[in-house]
Amino acid sequence: MSIKKTVFSKRFFFHLVSALCMVVLIFGLTYKWLASYTKHGSTITVPDIRELRVEEAQRFLGNKSLRFRVTDSTVFDMERPPGTIIEQDPAPGAKVKENRTIYVSITRTKPPTVRMPNLVDVSFRQAEAILQSYGLKMGEITYKPDLCKNCVLRYEIGGKAVETGTEIPKGTAIDFVLGDGFGKSRIHVPALTGLTLEEALFVIRGSMLNVGAVVPDGTVRDTMNAIVYKQEPPAGGTDMISQGEAIDLFISQTHR
Repeated sequence: MSIKKTVFSKRFFFHLVSALCMVVLIFGLTYKWLASYTKHGSTITVPDIRELRVEEAQRFLGNKSLRFRVTDSTVFDMERPPGTIIEQDPAPGAKVKENRTIYVSITRTKPPTVRMPNLVDVSFRQAEAILQSYGLKMGEITYKPDLCKNCVLRYEIGGKAVETGTEIPKGTAIDFVLGDGFGKSRIHVPALTGLTLEEALFVIRGSMLNVGAVVPDGTVRDTMNAIVYKQEPPAGGTDMISQGEAIDLFISQTHR
């Protein structure tokens, strides 16, 4: 049979069509497999994980088939807990494939240290400005009898005196003992029963006295709004106390 007859024969045409169909089928199946393998057209919206802690982000992204990697942890921020995510890439709202890695920057888990400045005999206002410049926080303030009003007599961390030059972490709260400006002046004990704890603290500090023990009973749920039902020493007597002394407060959630 001649080539011309073979090319135009029904049998040849049938085999040609079959081969073309097979090629199309193979390409179609391959494309479908690749699309399935690569999840073509399937994307995930990147969530906003800023302000989450590293541990929280790890659990959160694990449920969304995403991963993350820390790329920077040199920033120290007193307003955020250590290990808080502050930046992310890709940004929130971006469309990505499953198992995409989100690159994040976090706050330092260990704050840098500074040397404790010398604040003795410095005014309270100056001490506050110096603390801020050193990256330290203002803690509790108590008063002691002294003729120099609001002068720093000493400073403490957690109830313990700290020496000038001691290395301490940034963000540490420094407690101050200040002079009351009255020396050994004596005053009547203010009446605090019936006041909320917040009101009682205001009166105590305004009287240049200190807060002693605060003893809640079993009903207290909101400490600052709890009611003072007893105080030591009690008010109303003829006894007087020196400014700078402490008053113990007993509080309850309801009036007694």
